[in-house]
Amino acid sequence: MTALARWSAVCAYDDLPPERGVCALVGEDQVALFRTHDGALYALANRDPFSGAYVLARGIVGSRRGVPTVASPMYKQVFDLTTGRCLDDPEVAVATYAVRVAGGGVEVARA
Repeated sequence: MTALARWSAVCAYDDLPPERGVCALVGEDQVALFRTHDGALYALANRDPFSGAYVLARGIVGSRRGVPTVASPMYKQVFDLTTGRCLDDPEVAVATYAVRVAGGGVEVARA
């Protein structure tokens, strides 16, 4: 994360249900936030690049070969939560955001 990044408070950590996504507005970006069963946090752009719909936060959280993933609810493409890369089409990816817990709250970095 560069020195120019700004952290935006989004919600309380306990407000994020495990294995589910929620959408948050960070600046002008819709960000899909995910808390996995092990408590890890991930943040991706909420826009599904295949349909153009802002729906990734409503996707199915899971894993593929030990990699945490979300499957789009539109056409079911699967995205790596750590890199944003589409596992079904390696030429496609969504933006990822740094995310952290600070004082019990979730913060997302934006450039």
